[in-house]
Amino acid sequence: MAWLYAEYIADELLRTGQLIPPGTLEFRAGREALALTVYLSDSTDELSGVGVISQLDEWLSLTAYGHPWERWVRERFAARRGEAGPDLELARASWRWLASTELLAADLGGTGVEGEEAVDPDLLDGVDGLDRVDESTQVWLPAWQLGLPLGHLSVHLF
Repeated sequence: MAWLYAEYIADELLRTGQLIPPGTLEFRAGREALALTVYLSDSTDELSGVGVISQLDEWLSLTAYGHPWERWVRERFAARRGEAGPDLELARASWRWLASTELLAADLGGTGVEGEEAVDPDLLDGVDGLDRVDESTQVWLPAWQLGLPLGHLSVHLF
């Protein structure tokens, strides 16, 4: 039940934030990334209504720009190696989907090249032609890279 509750919390946060229409792949990416954050940050497997409110700051921190979220997810799964159960298997399936599914998104990092690290906009100030991002340029991203910021904004808006 812990995974289903984590998914429910993520779904409600995304719907409340109204950032993207439900039923889209982008919404699913946000829900799955946020559900993984909720599920893997709960050490008791017993989320409660009060616990949700008290963990909002932690979820904001975990989903913040610059936090090594992907590494954190992999470390959490590694720590649970050898464990079994339906909740953990659903979480692993979600991670497999997030890591293997790619979505076409605006190149907000301004790299113009798929797979490169995003360029820090502060470093580009004053550089001719490089200080503006062309939002019509698109790149393929793993679903978690698009879903994570959506989840973060949804928690922030809550």
